[in-house]
Amino acid sequence: MHMIDRESLTKLLEPRGQTHLLAFWDELDSQQRTDLAKQVANLDLDLISSLYRGDVDLPDWADLSRRATPPPAVRLTERRAGTGGDLGVTDVQAIQRGEAALRDGKVGVILTAGGQGSRLGFELPKSLYPIGPISKASLLQIHIEKVRATAAKFDVNVPLYVMTSPATHADTVRFLADNDNFGLTDHDLTVFCQGCMPAVDIETGHLLLADKHQLFMSPNGHGGTIAALEDSGALDAMRQRGIEQLFYLQVDNPLVPICDPALIGYHILANSELASLTIAKQEPQDKLGNFAMIDGRLHVIEYSDLPDDVAQQRDEHGELKFWAGSIAVHVFERALLERAVEIKETLPFHIARKNVPHIGADGTHVTPTEPNALKFEKFIFDLLPAAQRPIVVEYAEAECFAPLKNAPGAPKDTPEYVQRMLLAQHHRWLTAAGASIADRVDVEISPLYALDAAAVEQRLPPDHFFDKSEYLRD
Repeated sequence: MHMIDRESLTKLLEPRGQTHLLAFWDELDSQQRTDLAKQVANLDLDLISSLYRGDVDLPDWADLSRRATPPPAVRLTERRAGTGGDLGVTDVQAIQRGEAALRDGKVGVILTAGGQGSRLGFELPKSLYPIGPISKASLLQIHIEKVRATAAKFDVNVPLYVMTSPATHADTVRFLADNDNFGLTDHDLTVFCQGCMPAVDIETGHLLLADKHQLFMSPNGHGGTIAALEDSGALDAMRQRGIEQLFYLQVDNPLVPICDPALIGYHILANSELASLTIAKQEPQDKLGNFAMIDGRLHVIEYSDLPDDVAQQRDEHGELKFWAGSIAVHVFERALLERAVEIKETLPFHIARKNVPHIGADGTHVTPTEPNALKFEKFIFDLLPAAQRPIVVEYAEAECFAPLKNAPGAPKDTPEYVQRMLLAQHHRWLTAAGASIADRVDVEISPLYALDAAAVEQRLPPDHFFDKSEYLRD
C-alpha cells in the first residue's frame, strides 16, 4: 500500500472533485488513515464520475420494449394438460431428465444472501430472519434444508454456494458455524463475498462517508455474483466437481422449489444455457421484471422501465402480451457463467436513488428522509442476453413466490404474509395427501420431512387428523 500520505491522496482526488474525503484527516489515527487510503486507492474514480455524469450508455428501454416479443415459454396450462407445448416436452419427461441430472451429481445451488434486514427492523442479515411460522427457522435454514433433502432424495452430494456481502459476511459465517451448517458438510458449503460500490450525493456527485475514515459502500448487486464466483475460486471448484447446472435463487424467498427436477429437465431438454422460472403477471403494472425477447436475445425489462402503453398490450386471446414476470430464479449452465467471466465488465450498471445516512461537512451524522444519493448496481439478469436458447417455465405463484421484503404493516411481502403463504402451501400438501386439519390449526413442514405434496403423501398415515398446531420435521 502506497499513497498513504495526504499529499498523494490529494493529487488523486483533486482532479475528480473528491478532496472532501480528506476533511477529517487530521482527526484520524494511523490505522484510520490507512483504512481510508486503501478504500480510495481501490476505487475506479473515473468510472464513478462517468456514471454520475451519465456518460455511460444506458439502454433506451422505452424504444427497445416497443419492438420486443414474448419469450419462448412453457406455460402452466400446457404443463397441466401434458401437451408438451412448443418444446414438445411434457412435465413427465422434464422431471425424468432433471432427476437424472440430480442423481448424476451434475447440479449445484447458488444462493445470494447479501442483503441486510434493516427494512424489517432486523439488525442482522436478512438471511438470518426467523421466518418459520412455528419453527422460527431462518430463511437460510429453510434453504439449506431443501438442499439437504434434495441430496438425500437422490443419494448424492449437492454443493451450495452462498454469496454474502461485506455487511453480512461475518454474521452469516458465525451463524452457520454456531448451527453446524444446519447439517451441511463443509465440503458441500462454500461462502463467498461479493464486491461493493460507493454511493454519491445526488446534487454534487461527491462520494459519501459513512464515518470520518470510511466511505459509504453497498453491495454491487447480484450481478456481482459472476466476479465473486471467479475471485473466490468457487467457479473452479464447480468445474472440478463436474457440476454442469447451477440452480440460482435469492435468500428472501422461502417458497423457491430449489433444484426442482421439472425446471432443470426443461432446461436440459431445450439444450438451453439458461432457464428461468416465471410467474404470470396479474396486472400490467405488477412490480415484477418482464421477460422479453429483443433482437433474438432474452432480456428482463424492469417494471419501472416498461412504458404503460407497452405493459397494457394484449394478444389475440386478451391476455397480457408481456405476461412473464421474473422472480430471480434461474438455472444456469456452468459454461455460461464461465463465459460470463470474460464479459463481466460489460454488464451495465443500474442507478438507484436512495436514502443514504452519511457524515456531513461538519462531521455530524446525517439521516436523510428523502433520497439524497445514487447507488450503482449490476444485476444478474443482464447476463440473460448472452445465453443461447433461453427459455422460461411458468409456475403457480402460490408454489414458488413469497419474498420477504417489508416490515409488518405493508400490504404485501411482510413476515406475516410470507408465513401465511408457507402455511397455505403446507395445508394444500397435507389435504392432498388425505389429511384433515381442524380450524385454527397450523401445520408447518420442514423440507427434511417432505419437499413436496408427493413426499407428504408417502410419509403421512392415511386419514391423519391434525387437532393441534405442530411442526413436522425428521
